[in-house]
Amino acid sequence: MANFKEGLYYSESHEFVQVEGNVAYIGITDYAQGALGNVVYVDLPEVDDEIEAGDDFGAVESVKAASDLTSPVSGKVIEVNEALEDTPELINKDAFANWIIKVELSNKEELNGLMDVEAYKAFCEKEH
Repeated sequence: MANFKEGLYYSESHEFVQVEGNVAYIGITDYAQGALGNVVYVDLPEVDDEIEAGDDFGAVESVKAASDLTSPVSGKVIEVNEALEDTPELINKDAFANWIIKVELSNKEELNGLMDVEAYKAFCEKEH
């Protein structure tokens, strides 16, 4: 059974957003890492890349499949989780602790279009 974390925003493409001030930590959810299986590679964007909500910013590859990473929010990439370059399996150990990118938000209103934990749980149950 997947873990779901309170207080985060969730997208239909299974990314989570954790907001601290004007900064968003973006990663894939525990549900997504469970569906992917063993993660073997994470394709990261460059720091200072501008990303738009709905655009792909990288990919996660597992032994089963490759999945594009779609940004739930717009902004500038201010940090990438470099630990994932050498140890992508950290996402399998704890998807929420091992965010993929940190973004300076350019439009906080976009968060209103994302799901809270209860809506995301229901979404996953429907998909399952």
